[in-house]
Amino acid sequence: MTFRRYIARIIDLINMRKLFFFFVATLLLACSQLYAQNDTVKVEDDLLNSLLSDSANKQKLLPDRMMFTQRLLWGKQGLMRKFTAYELTPEERTRELKIRRTMLICHQVLGGITSLGMIGQGIVGSKLYNGDNSIKDMHGALAAGINITYFSTAAMALFAPPKMLNERKGYSSIKIHKWLAVIHLTSMLATNILADQIEENRNPQLRKWHKTAAYTLFGSFLAAQIVIEI
Repeated sequence: MTFRRYIARIIDLINMRKLFFFFVATLLLACSQLYAQNDTVKVEDDLLNSLLSDSANKQKLLPDRMMFTQRLLWGKQGLMRKFTAYELTPEERTRELKIRRTMLICHQVLGGITSLGMIGQGIVGSKLYNGDNSIKDMHGALAAGINITYFSTAAMALFAPPKMLNERKGYSSIKIHKWLAVIHLTSMLATNILADQIEENRNPQLRKWHKTAAYTLFGSFLAAQIVIEI
């Protein structure tokens, strides 16, 4: 089997559409609530210390507002509460916050990897648009990899245990981060749908829209990473 056929087989084995719609439904539900999370390491350390120092009857263990995915897993009646290891106690919440911090670090690392993949895809895509069809398989392989890391990045934030405190009212960098997430999610979907349409219908007129969606995706994704560091 040639390298080109091997890459094409890998791409065929990854059913992108099923992957898209599963995470799309999850991310849209989460983003629609727009309950931002203050996710700096210092804040998490303060919360861990608070849990350890306060008495159980005074410490509020869960915030009033959580994302749908967090409530599904980590709410009072969440799926994780069915396990003894994740009972809703101050000690277990301390452990959950450590898990949360680890997942959010993974969220940042995977986001950086995704950004690098997008840069590489931009370079390869430009050559492809200029008529270099010899790198078409590479373009498809990069697209598959970016989708995997992109939705893995989202999963790390969506399914992390909730923070301790409710979000403060007003604007914050994390809220802007969430709004940008809506933009780059929409752009990701548009980029992939248009890519499928171009491939299936051989319609070159869609290429400019595919390119526009891809640039919007990269710009909003990069901005979301930058704003969270400010």
